[in-house]
Amino acid sequence: MTIEIYRDAWGIPHLRASDIRELARAQGRVTAHDRAWQLEVERHRAQGTSASFLGAEALSWDVFARRARLDDTARRCFAALERRDPQTAAWVRAYADGVTEGLAAGARRAPEFARTALAPGRWQPWTPLGVWLGTHILFAGFPAKLWREQAIRHLGPDAVGLFATDGPGTAGSNGWLVTGERTATGHALIAGDPHRFIEDPGVYQQIRLSCPEFDVVGLAVPGVPGIAHFGHTGTAAWAITNAMADYQDLYRERLRRTGAGIEALGPDGTWHRAARHTETVEIAGEPTVEIEIIETARGPVIAGGPDGLDAFTARVPEEPAPDSGRAPQGPGAVGPRRGGEGPAAGVPGHAAETAGGGGAVQGPPAPGGAVLGSPGPGGAVLGSPGPGGAVLGSPGPGGAVLGPPGPGGAVQGPTAPGGESRTGDAGGRHAGAGGEAEALALRYPPRVTEDLGFSALLPLLRARGVGDIDRALDAWTEPVNVVQAADTAGGTLHRVAGKVPVRARANRLHPVPAWEPGHDWHGTHETPYAEPADGIAVMANARGLATPLGVEFAPPHRADRIRALLDARRTWTADGMPAIHTDTHLASAAPLLDHLASLAGLTPAAADLRDRLVAWDRRMEADSTEAAAYAAVRGAVVRQLAAHPVFAPLAQPPAYPDLLLPWLALVPRIGYALEHLLRAEDVYGIDRAAAVRTALEEVAAAPPARPWAATHRLAPWKALPDEPHTTDEAAAPGLGGDHDCVLCTSAVPGLTDRAARGPAARYVWDLADRANSRWVVPFGADGVPGSAHHRDQLPLWLAGELAPVVTDWALLTPEPADPTTTESTEEAHD
Repeated sequence: MTIEIYRDAWGIPHLRASDIRELARAQGRVTAHDRAWQLEVERHRAQGTSASFLGAEALSWDVFARRARLDDTARRCFAALERRDPQTAAWVRAYADGVTEGLAAGARRAPEFARTALAPGRWQPWTPLGVWLGTHILFAGFPAKLWREQAIRHLGPDAVGLFATDGPGTAGSNGWLVTGERTATGHALIAGDPHRFIEDPGVYQQIRLSCPEFDVVGLAVPGVPGIAHFGHTGTAAWAITNAMADYQDLYRERLRRTGAGIEALGPDGTWHRAARHTETVEIAGEPTVEIEIIETARGPVIAGGPDGLDAFTARVPEEPAPDSGRAPQGPGAVGPRRGGEGPAAGVPGHAAETAGGGGAVQGPPAPGGAVLGSPGPGGAVLGSPGPGGAVLGSPGPGGAVLGPPGPGGAVQGPTAPGGESRTGDAGGRHAGAGGEAEALALRYPPRVTEDLGFSALLPLLRARGVGDIDRALDAWTEPVNVVQAADTAGGTLHRVAGKVPVRARANRLHPVPAWEPGHDWHGTHETPYAEPADGIAVMANARGLATPLGVEFAPPHRADRIRALLDARRTWTADGMPAIHTDTHLASAAPLLDHLASLAGLTPAAADLRDRLVAWDRRMEADSTEAAAYAAVRGAVVRQLAAHPVFAPLAQPPAYPDLLLPWLALVPRIGYALEHLLRAEDVYGIDRAAAVRTALEEVAAAPPARPWAATHRLAPWKALPDEPHTTDEAAAPGLGGDHDCVLCTSAVPGLTDRAARGPAARYVWDLADRANSRWVVPFGADGVPGSAHHRDQLPLWLAGELAPVVTDWALLTPEPADPTTTESTEEAHD
């Protein structure tokens, strides 16, 4: 047995082992050394046990994870993997063993363990599958179906298209492939940047994995073996973006208690026994909570039950003074923040700083639960949790979630057999005379097929050409991605990877009634493929290759801009890619600027501001005061529109668990759909010109004096926020870019200029010479605060620069023999 660990100048691990299992063990151990805290947070999240050491702020996620059966699904998928693909199962097991071996030593490096009194645990062979599932369960944004249902009910079916955007609830990325005919070397280049919630430690781990079978560099997901999303094997390389596919369904269930348990009404018109048990959730410093776990033939019930809604008491940590500079986070905030896990609707370190005249801000709270928004219509606080959101009303034991509010605020219940409609009270209690109540069940592919797609991971590492990558991706399950790949022989690949079920269109738009026929799954869609056009393929979450598989896609601006930049030059080299990564042109500004240009009869100050913005170059540069002024006017317009009475029904939060509410937050929805709302022929009779005029005059009365970066600051998510006296202001630097720029640093128009989401990594894969590839992450390779490589890549990331990918072993620094290889695993605790 031989295991060697090397590091480059950035502390990035390069691992070499005698076989694939030993390499997997080494990857697990080195990840535990570098990121023990991150790994244990992810393990507990997958199990639904994070509140046991992070406190009440994590309870919302834990309840969801248990109700959605994430850990049980991971166990089932691993058992199936052992039957179907024992080699991959053994490889995954070796990784988990390596993590357990390295955790004790890694935990001694990480101060968070002492702060929370957490002991490092033992990783089970299915834990990496649970981490993968927990990371991506909300990636497809199934809660957006609840928003569409609300919008259709109150505004009509046209609202689906009007609000269709990659704003709240989805994750995006940029990616582009330039074939050899368009490069100086005659070999392909692949480049891009995944857009995720920016986390500290980061969501991607730069790593190299080498053994006699393969030698691969790439970006791994901490807690998962191999290199799944972005890799270069020397002769082939691949990268992904979110396909924006819809592959998860919500079913409205009718449930009732009987002497034997719980029954659900099926599409055959009869009642069927549902699986049911209870679980106890531990909360640090507070009494335990018992929750009821229910699963119907459609899937696990994630909200509601047969008894009505029993909400937990909201726990909102004290918000610091607005000028304190401290993020309003609780002692341990864990909540929706991953990829599609909730919109960037509440971000740390600010109050609702863009709020201003006229419009109420119905904003979600920041991580830790501090409510950033003002009361909306009727005085109700319309906030929902952002990353790490506080518990604002998760379901209690057997808690049912009712239908969304109907006219007048009444909670609309299901229709009883025989056509009798039941309406619950506005407080959210809902049960019919026969004891029935409504619930939401989630159907997602791995729960149905017992397959998370891990059989793709080893073949990807072994790939020598695009044909190998193509065959490997046939086993991919989720998340559903668009993939670009190339090899040194000149081959290219552009396809969708993942399983999307075939079912009725209604399933894709909104929750469907489980008691009505016609909502079953019937196999999966065929895989879409495409070819590069004139030597270029671009993927940026817009409509295109994956259009038949989704409902909401990104606006075309990022994709169009990347294509235009690439077409501006016939021949490309790797050195030219960072200029594309960091482009700040904001094409989505056009509709608002057009409205501004048409305004007349303004005050002198407003006319001057209008003229400045109309002449502006539409670049969201960090040092631009015009960009700051545009953002201020945009935010004011969003608040003006959100405060209009026509949207009042959408500002009232339905009685859903707080984990789902970010997708229903009105202000972010309007902010991200603003260009559609301003361009549409009519928007429900709203006088948009008046709204724009009012917003312009409001901002002109006190225009921003500082540049865009003064308020557009990075707001990274941390499972355990820094203590106030240790907060590093350098971790919240000013940024350029905006949501629809190629430099996608997402503010939340109408709520905040802070950016919680952005490029979680940047990469350039050079097929001419892998040593000419380069990459960067927002912080660094080491997850331990204060270590040499914790934040050493941040200056590169901010400047749009990339670190070299080192492939010469002679240029790397070997580490001494790993002491954790002989350390007893008895130090680990369950």
